[in-house]
Formats: sequence, structure tokens, C-alpha cells
Amino acid sequence: MASSGASKWKIGIAAAVAVIGFGIYANWGFVKFALNRPHDRDVLSWTVPQRDYAFAHLNEIPTVQAHTMTPSDMPLRFYPGTPLTILNADGKTTFDMDKFFTDQRAVGLLIISDNKVRLEKYGKDYGPSGRWTSFSMAKSFTSTLVGAAIKDGYIKSVDEPVTDIIPEFKGTAYDGVTIKQILTMSSGVRWNEDYADPNSDVGQFDHVKTVPGEEAIVTYLKKLPRAHPPGTVWHYNTGETGLIGVIVMRATHKPLAQYLSEKIWSHTMAMPGFWVLDTTGHEIGGCCISASLADYARFGQFIMDGAKVNGQSIVPDGWIAAATSKQKDIDHPGRGYGYQWWSYDDGSFSAVGHFGQTIFVDPKRKLVIAMNADFPSNDEHVPMEARFAFERLVQQAVDREDGVTRPLMQ
Repeated sequence: MASSGASKWKIGIAAAVAVIGFGIYANWGFVKFALNRPHDRDVLSWTVPQRDYAFAHLNEIPTVQAHTMTPSDMPLRFYPGTPLTILNADGKTTFDMDKFFTDQRAVGLLIISDNKVRLEKYGKDYGPSGRWTSFSMAKSFTSTLVGAAIKDGYIKSVDEPVTDIIPEFKGTAYDGVTIKQILTMSSGVRWNEDYADPNSDVGQFDHVKTVPGEEAIVTYLKKLPRAHPPGTVWHYNTGETGLIGVIVMRATHKPLAQYLSEKIWSHTMAMPGFWVLDTTGHEIGGCCISASLADYARFGQFIMDGAKVNGQSIVPDGWIAAATSKQKDIDHPGRGYGYQWWSYDDGSFSAVGHFGQTIFVDPKRKLVIAMNADFPSNDEHVPMEARFAFERLVQQAVDREDGVTRPLMQ
């Protein structure tokens, strides 16, 4: 699978040391983070210890700005369940969960089967009351808000031209591109997602000189050239999920966090969440929601149950099926890309975020697996494939209980 995008959210922490002397931050983890603050404010260049602390405590960093999502008085409930027996691929020996946690640098794992908690495990001083950053799992939240905006009448359909909502794109490479092509990362606009290259688009777009009254991502994307005809080539592009966020905000005239609260959070979630803002004061559509592990699992359950609030879906008929199934081939057998969801040919799908954030949803097995981690580097291929292998083992564990054999995700 292509690497999940990490939006270039920038966090200045120069003021942190100054406030420590006044006793505002007594947490030793924060003190170590502040004293060893990175020279570059780009999270992709932070050290592992810096990330370990910051990913769970973004709200404690003075220069982070965010909008808050309000939780529900009656959140979606998970019930106690018996422990799930997970075996290795041989079907005989017990899976070593502690080793898996260590190898993944995991901080939390929650397995929900048929609305029951079958396994819940935490590490690295993280726990059920903590919140962890989503990275690109936010993409799946943002795309769901597009469906809600269509259902609410703010957006005509996925076939609406982007220029109808963002007229600044007229005469640019985005002229003639539809919302669906943005959702499926097939706009055809050139984009470099190389995290190791500071001069790539993903390394530069948050440095753009902003234009008054215009979102930073719009300013940056306007200058990019076309590489392919719209809709013809899938190419992973974190910037365009920021663009999806702009489409929702402009269409609804609401911040993303407010619309997310209204449509989902205030009906489903148990804890307040927050969404980090970019340099122009808008939520980053492709990144940086902070929520508890259980609330990430609740989002997966919410989608699996039809995205319903008070018995009515917040998205149009057929939206979830389209959003979570293969709209574009990604040149990997058994996998595809939907509307900002990674899809698998067995009918399961995932929200995936950089450094090891995942929400895996398998409707046939009534299964949700939420996991947060801090992978050791930007090169995530090996640990992510290990994550997929683990998800297959969980699928097999559920099948053994059900006494059936079903296709597995690949």
C-alpha cells in the first residue's frame, strides 16, 4: 500500500520553555520535549522521543491551535466481551501480543466484535482517557463530511466541479476537476508526496506565503501543473484532502470541527476531541484530529452501522458502499482506494494514518480494530505490512469462533 499521507502541520514550541519556569507544565514528559525541541518545526523530522510525547499531548503545546469537538451525553456503547483468542498463521500457537506491541511501538489496541470489547491493550504510559493524533485517518472523517454536506444540500453531488465551490481554481490545473476526482485522488494534478524530500510538495505546501482571505492549501495548489487528464490516474496526495476540507468549509460556511460535532461527535463520541488548525486558522482536512482510542473505534462502528444518527443516515443512500469500496486501483492485488478510505477485496476497509494509526472495519465479521502507534521512522512499509498481517489473524480468530472460513483482507 502507498504510504499514508502525513499532513505538514507545523508546531512552534519556542514559548514552551518560558512557561515551564512558572510551573504551568509539571509533566516531566513535556519538560523533556521542550528542552529537546527540534530545530525544524516539521513533525516529520522530530525524534522518536519527541513524537512519543507530542502525539498524545498536542493540546499542551502552547502554539498549537485547535477547534474542539463536543462529545455526546449518550455515546455509542461497547459491551464487555470474552477475550479473543488470536493464534499465529499456523493456527496452533498463541500470537505474542507483547512482542507485536514492542515491534509496532504501539500505544493502544482495541478490538470490537459485534459491539463487544474482545481485546483492549495500552502501552507507553498511554491509556483509555488519553487522546492520540490521527494523522491521515482524518481523511476518512473529512470525506464522510462531504457525504453529509451532500445529504444536507450544501453540495450538489460528487460530480460537481471543484470550481463551483472554489472559484479561485478557474484557469488552473483544477479547472475541470470534480469533487469525486479529489475524493479518489485522481485529479491528475502533479504532486510529490516524498516525505524524505524537504523540497517535495508535501514538504513545502505549509510554507506557502498566504493570501488574505484564502486558505493556505488553495494558495499552494493553484500553482501546480497538470500531469494527467482528470480521473485517469490514482496518485496519493495529502494536499487534496486539505482541499476536501476547504470544500466542506466553504459549502457549509462552518469550521470542520463544528460540522463534525454537529453531524457525528456530539451523537457518538465519549470524549472531547480536537482538530489542529493550519497557518490560516482552518482545520487541516487531511490530518491531525486528536481522539481517544475508543472514539476512533466508535467512528469505525458508526460507519459500519450505516452512519446513522437517531435512526437516519447522515449521508446519502449508497454513500458508504461507494466510499469504502475500490474506486481506483492502487497497483496492489486485493487493495484499492475509495473516498479517502483504503479498500480490500474481501469487503473490509481502513482509515490509515502515518506512523501507525489505523481503524480497520470488516462488516462481514462485525469487526472493528482501532490501533495507535508511533512507528520508528517515516519508512512504514514493514511495520504496516505487519499490521495488515495481524488484522488477518484477527479475522481468522473471529472465523474460528463462528465456525466458518471467509476470504481475508490482502
